[in-house]
Amino acid sequence: MKRFSLPPSAAPLAPSFRFILLSFAGALLAIASAGLLSRYSGQSWLMAPFGASCVLVFGLPDSPLAQPRHVIGGHLLAAAAGLLLLAVAGPHWWSAAIAVALAIALMQAARMVHPPAGATPLVVLSAQADWHFLLTPVLSGTALIVATGWLVNRWRQPGSYPRYWW
Repeated sequence: MKRFSLPPSAAPLAPSFRFILLSFAGALLAIASAGLLSRYSGQSWLMAPFGASCVLVFGLPDSPLAQPRHVIGGHLLAAAAGLLLLAVAGPHWWSAAIAVALAIALMQAARMVHPPAGATPLVVLSAQADWHFLLTPVLSGTALIVATGWLVNRWRQPGSYPRYWW
């Protein structure tokens, strides 16, 4: 009788406890800061896709998808795609589909792919946002995440983040 066994896992090893702790601290600081700034400024600095952006910036800071041009540029392009479709077609399921597809195409063409930004057009259409949305929460929130990522990741390992800015 032949024994069945699974091949060894090719999954990466778990990060160190220090790496996990600093990822936790970075995400906590970035989202808490955005929340506090929202509260005291009267402007939203938060949107759901920023949680996923924090996963990349703090959990996978070496990934090209976590670099500032991808985080900031990807969300800006995706928000612009959502705002354009909202203005031209209105808040429909099909305009949301076109907006997400357009966002992906724009991010690819600009070499700024950031997967969490794929949800940004859906936020734009569901909130029926205006063009001010590009400044807050998109630009302000992504800049805050990147700045926090710069601080935390450089503390974790000096010179490690970002790998490139633009």
